Amino acid sequence: MRARHLGLCLGLALALAACGKRQSADDRPASGAATAATTHKSAASVHSAAQQQTEQAADLPSKITRMNEDGSETVEDVPSDSGAHNPLLAAVASTVAASTSPASAATMSGPTLWQEGKNYTRLVPAQPTSAPAGQVEVLEFFWYACPHCYAIDPLVDAWKKTKPAYITFSRVHVMWNEGHRSLARLYYTLDSLGKLDQLHGEVFKEIHVNGNPLIAADPNNAAESERIQTVFVRKFGIPEATFKSAYHSMPVDMALQKADELVQRYRIDGVPTFVVNGKFVADVRTADGPEQLISLVGDLAAQEHKR
Repeated sequence: MRARHLGLCLGLALALAACGKRQSADDRPASGAATAATTHKSAASVHSAAQQQTEQAADLPSKITRMNEDGSETVEDVPSDSGAHNPLLAAVASTVAASTSPASAATMSGPTLWQEGKNYTRLVPAQPTSAPAGQVEVLEFFWYACPHCYAIDPLVDAWKKTKPAYITFSRVHVMWNEGHRSLARLYYTLDSLGKLDQLHGEVFKEIHVNGNPLIAADPNNAAESERIQTVFVRKFGIPEATFKSAYHSMPVDMALQKADELVQRYRIDGVPTFVVNGKFVADVRTADGPEQLISLVGDLAAQEHKR
C-alpha cells in the first residue's frame, strides 16, 4: 500500500511540474490529452485524477537542458526523489493522504479552500493592468513547446467559453531565449492576422503530436525558424507574402515588446503561470493540479470583482 501511494505521489509530482525558464527551447515535449474542467473534487475523484496523472507521467520529458554561464548547455536527468527530500513530492503526498480522509471533502469548500502563500502569491505592490474599468484582468503566461501548457490548454479554452463577462483574459507568450521568441512571434503574427482562434490549437498539435518544433535546430537561426513556420501556416491557406508581412510588422514587434515587459514585471520563471488582476500569481503546482488552478483563478477573479 505504501509503495502504491509513493507511486501516486511521484506521478503527480512529475505531471504537476511546470516548464522552467532554463528549459531548452528544443526539448521535445510528449503528447497528451487534457481532461474537461471540474471544480472542488471529492475524495474519490482525487484518487481518479492521481491514477490518470501517474499513467501520463511516463510521457513527460525525462531530461532538462540548463544553460551555463559560458553559453554551453548541460543536459540533466529529471531527479526522482523521495517525499522526505523533495518539497513538491511532500506536498503531493499530503494532498493524496488528505483525500483518503472522509472529512477532507467537507473541508475543501468555502473560503478556506485557497490559502494565500500556499495556493497563490500576493504581489506587493500590485501591478497596473490593461483591463477597462469594472473588468478583472487574467493573464496566462505560456510557451508553445511546454507540455504542461499544452495539457492545460483545453481546460483554459473551456473556461474561456463559460467565464464571467467581467473577466478580461489574455495569453502572454514568454521570451526567455531566441527559440521562445520565434514561437512568440508566430503567436502574435497569427493574432494580428485574425487567425489565432483557428490555429492556436494547431500550433500546439504540430509541436506535441506531430513532433515538429516549429523552430530551427539552432534556436538562434531566426531566418530558418521563420521559414519553417511559413511552411506550416501555408497548409492552412495563409499566403507566404501575407504571413511574412505580418511577421515583421510594427504591431507584432510592439506585441512582443509588451509581452517581454510583462514577463519581466511579473518575474515569470515557469509556465503555465496565471496572474489575476495584477495582484495574485498561481500555477499548477501551487494550486495542486490543472483543474484546481482554473477553479482558483475563477475564485480570485470573483473576489476582485466584488471589491
